Amino acid sequence: MELHFEELLSKVTDFIKSEAKTETIIGEPFQLGEFKCVPVIKVGLGFGSGGGEGVEGKTRKGEGAGAGAGIGIQPIGFLVTKGDEISFLEAGKTHGLAAAFEKVPDLIEKIVSERNKKEEVVA
Repeated sequence: MELHFEELLSKVTDFIKSEAKTETIIGEPFQLGEFKCVPVIKVGLGFGSGGGEGVEGKTRKGEGAGAGAGIGIQPIGFLVTKGDEISFLEAGKTHGLAAAFEKVPDLIEKIVSERNKKEEVVA
């Protein structure tokens, strides 16, 4: 059995070129007021193959081959431009006031915990 590794790899590469694009994962670049936002993705690929053949006695012969591939595509953020300025905003990261509000529950929990400790010491 002949394994056409180059042909298979070429087909996988063509698939990645056609499907692993920010347009198919997140969407097209867009304008938000004065800001132009361009989505950015991270692509990872793993590929493996193998084959073999064996003979048992004079009449039994076997052969086999296999291949597999995996792809991971993840949105990682946006390139943002305004005039001549450019910056990168990470996906999943909050900035400014939104980040402060996300920390409020943890802060309240710490305050309550400290208050409980003080009450235990006094009692």
